[in-house]
Parts: sequence; structure tokens; C-alpha cells
Amino acid sequence: MRRRIWGAAAVLALLTGIAPVASAEATTEHGPWPLPLERLFDNRAVSDDARPADADFDGLGGSLSARDLTAAGWTPGRTLAVDGSRLSWPRTAPGGDDNVRADGQSVRVRGRGDALAFLVAGTGGEATGTGTVRYRDGSRGTYRLTAPDWRSGPPATKSVALPHINTPGGQLAEQARLYVVTVPLVRGREVASVDLPRDPGAADLHVFALSVRAQTKGWTGTWSASTAGYTTVGPWTDRTVRLVVHTSTGGPRLRIRLDNTFAAAPVRIGSATVAVQGAGAGAASEPRRLSFRGSAGTEIPAGAQAFSDPLGFDVPADANLLVSFHLPGPVTTAPVHSQAIQRSYVSTPGDHAAESSAAAYTSTITNWPLLTGVDVSGGPGSVVLLGDSITDGVKSTQDANHRWPNVLATRLLNQSDVPRYGVLNQGISANRVIADRYSGDGVSTDTGGVSALHRLDRDVLAQTSARTVVVFEGVNDVRWGASADQVIAGLREIADRAHARGLRAVAATIAPCEGESLCTGAVDAQRQAVNAYIRSNGEYDAVLDFDAVLRDPARPARMLPAYDSGDHLHPGDAGLAALAESVDLRLLAR
Repeated sequence: MRRRIWGAAAVLALLTGIAPVASAEATTEHGPWPLPLERLFDNRAVSDDARPADADFDGLGGSLSARDLTAAGWTPGRTLAVDGSRLSWPRTAPGGDDNVRADGQSVRVRGRGDALAFLVAGTGGEATGTGTVRYRDGSRGTYRLTAPDWRSGPPATKSVALPHINTPGGQLAEQARLYVVTVPLVRGREVASVDLPRDPGAADLHVFALSVRAQTKGWTGTWSASTAGYTTVGPWTDRTVRLVVHTSTGGPRLRIRLDNTFAAAPVRIGSATVAVQGAGAGAASEPRRLSFRGSAGTEIPAGAQAFSDPLGFDVPADANLLVSFHLPGPVTTAPVHSQAIQRSYVSTPGDHAAESSAAAYTSTITNWPLLTGVDVSGGPGSVVLLGDSITDGVKSTQDANHRWPNVLATRLLNQSDVPRYGVLNQGISANRVIADRYSGDGVSTDTGGVSALHRLDRDVLAQTSARTVVVFEGVNDVRWGASADQVIAGLREIADRAHARGLRAVAATIAPCEGESLCTGAVDAQRQAVNAYIRSNGEYDAVLDFDAVLRDPARPARMLPAYDSGDHLHPGDAGLAALAESVDLRLLAR
């Protein structure tokens, strides 16, 4: 069996053998028809801090703190948007059950989409089991679901971490973690019901919520950035942040996405606007106000995201936008994309989001906090570039949009042989395929992000109308001691998971880096072994040989001097342009 590196919170969910069944609404031991999840609840996970004995989540008296959940914004009945999925935290009567321990129950679920999303946690250890998806056309498929343990599961893939655990003997200052995990569906088929996994045995698999992650229809991603860490910012109180972002494709309507990834507390957005950039922080015309579910602002719970309502706005292709949002309350920490390679702005006190003038924006920042996406209506979908600092644009000219994804986007705009996809840059400086640089929990100065494996669902599979993923990673793994076999196993997993969601997967070879302090001869041997796999593998749909583009023919282990930024690891503007110009655009098309 092929060796895999599955992250502890990753879901191996392969639809094995679609087969007809007599009815999509099968009789089970729990009743003649599938029931809504809340009618199957049989366990109480949440307790009031003053009455911890009212709940017993883990069979040992441990439970989640209702006060901690409220502080995180996870209040009863609240809809939480996480990684493109919409799930509701259970609304139960005081003292009522709030989750189900999976044991084959048949759950009524409706909808079409690319994935099922489960809000889960294991108790007594990591809990894994196999369940069944039943479709309205009478077919069915199996899935495999893993729920990490609520106390010892990996922080890198958690949705929220709470600071305490309630016990009959008192409250413990120990984290409790909840997870949103997804499993793929057959695209185009309508789900009728879902059979939960059978009792996994020693551990219990608890399900709090379940939904179909709907496919994004009518939208194309034009800009994106990955959350690279959770760092100190400002501090900002009653400030307006004005971020400069560069579109790939255009359209007649727009929406933005804000993510409170890795956070411990909600963040309040007082108002938000969008405009085409004029000069610096100045808008070319009056900024247009955005809304969130009809309101001027929104509160984003810890670990969740918020999309603005669609706004009629003529979004130009290949242009800079100003996305401004007012932060009325104190913000001392935030999820950020650290290497924007772009100056953005912060105002003096007050809500200045709707102002065209740059006068109030007196300070600059070079990261992108909270904002993770801009979508435009229409279009053929998006190509997602999963990478490290080379994709992120490190060593390219600041404010010039000379990253190789920008050049690729311009090429797509200026041709008609393949669809004019939006290009989504999901590069993170210092990122690795198989190891986390940022742990995924707490405030950190390291903004290398969680591993490509751990961020794949959020940064690729859940991106707006993703059609193709290009994977250009691995140099940081081998530079820091990973073997070629480990990197190859990680790349294979990425291809498998992308294909399970219906994406085209393209791999790029690792560029040479001789002369950089960590790029020894031994490291180059591992790099070459990974590249040999990439060039000859059968897992990916296509290969981009970026090594061949950048290397010096006279010394293949090093970068051609004309392309070298000077540090022997990162290409400069000329090298980044060469990467983008080398791409056969036909390889990106599904």
C-alpha cells in the first residue's frame, strides 16, 4: 500500500464504489427515516462554569466551558462559516444534549456540493470510522472521517481552542479543541442523508454539526492571501485599515472574505469599503460601502470567516484595489499574511473607510491582516498556486506586482486558448509541505504558516471556484532536514486529496539554490530526488519544470545569475517573470 503522511486532523475520504441502493432514505436501527442531527443528540459537552457536573463530554466528567464558548463567539444557534462551510453551533435547551456520539445513525442532510463538513471532536483519543453518503438518485458512497481528540489533537488544524476544561473537581487551565473536517462528495449529485460512522471503539467520535459545503456558483476568485500566522499588531483601537490588493481577473460584482483564522477571540468589523486605488492610500473615486448580511459591519467568531454581500462594482482586471475596514474595538493580535510585498495603510482614530482622501492614513504596514480573498462575479473559476516564498514574491520589487503569479495572471488575460482563470496566490514565505512553521495556536513571531498538508483544505480546496492547483513547494523541507521520501509522500497526498475534490493537480519542480547557506550538496541530492519523482510521477496531471527554467546550465545546482535576486534562493523580478512565461497555459485547463 502506498505510504502516506496524513495530518492528524486530515480526512482520508475516498468515494469507494458508487453503488445503487433500494432507497436513499434507508431504515436504520435509530428509526425508519433519517432524522435531523439535533434529534439524535445523546451527549452533553457544554457546562456552566458554576455547574460542571451538568455535562460529561468524555465519560470522565470533563466538559467544555459555556463561558469560554461565548467569549470565542460560539454562541448557541450561531452560524459559523469555516473554510467555505456553514455550520451552526447547537442551540439546545438549558441542560440539553448538544452532540451525538457516532454509531451508525442516519442523519437527514440535503444539498449539492464538493464536500460534507463535520464539526467534530474525539474523546478518549483520536476517533476514526467509515460512514455512508446516500444520494437522491439512489446511489451511495463511503467516506472515512477522523475526529482529533479534544484535548490532545493537533493545534494546526483546529477550528477553535478554548482555554479551559470543566471537571467536577474544578476548572483546568488546559485547552479544549474543536475541529471542522471535510470529506469529498460526488459533484453534481444531491445528498439525501448521511450515515455516521459506527462506534469506533475505545474513542468516541462526537458530531456537533453537519452540512454540505456548497459549490461556489457564479463567482471567481481574483485575489487571495493565506493566513501565515497570528501575530501582534498595532495595537489598534478605533482605527481604519486600508489594504492594497491586486486583481487578476475582473467582473461586474464583488465580495470580500475576512478570516479570523487561529484567533482566540472574535473581531469586530465596524464598516468596510472598496475602491480602485488612486495614489498611495487615496482612492480614484468615492469608495463603495460593503455590507454583511445586510448590516454595515460584522463580528467574526474565533476561527471563523465572513463574506461580504455582493456589491455591484466594476472590478478592473490587473489593477490595485483599496479594501478598507474600520476596527472599532481594541485589536492587539490578528491573523496575518506577513509578506505582502505591498505597502498598505492604517489611519488615525476614526472610521475613515468611506473617505477618498489619503489624509487620515498616516502609517503604513507591509502585511495583510484579516483579509484573505476578493471574488468577482462570473468568470470560469480560479487557478490556485500553493507555494512558499518564491510564490509569495519575496525579493520581488515592492508595490510593483512582479510576483510570478501576477505575471501568470496577465498572460491568462491576454490570450484566448484557455479560460481566463482568476489566479489565487497561496504562497507563504518559509512554508513547508510536511512540517508546521507556525504551530497553529497562540501568538507567534513565526509566520511560516502551518504545513501545506495542514492548510490544504482552507487554502486550496475551499477557495472560490478552484479548478486547478499548482504545487510549488519542497525546498524548505529539504533545506531543514526532511528526506526526499517524506516530501514525495506529502506531494502524493496533496494530489490524492485534490483529485478527490475534482481539481486538476499540477506539480512544479524545486528550483536550485546552491550558494545559500543551507543548500549543501546533501540537500541538493534530496532536491534532485524529489524532482525526479515530480518529472516521472503518475499522480499529477501535469508538470512544470521550474528547475530547468531557473538553473545555470554550467552549474545545474545553482540558479542562473541573471535570475538570482542575490541570496541564491529567491529569483528576482527577471527570474519570477521567466517562471510565469515558461508555463504552458494549456496545462492549467481542466
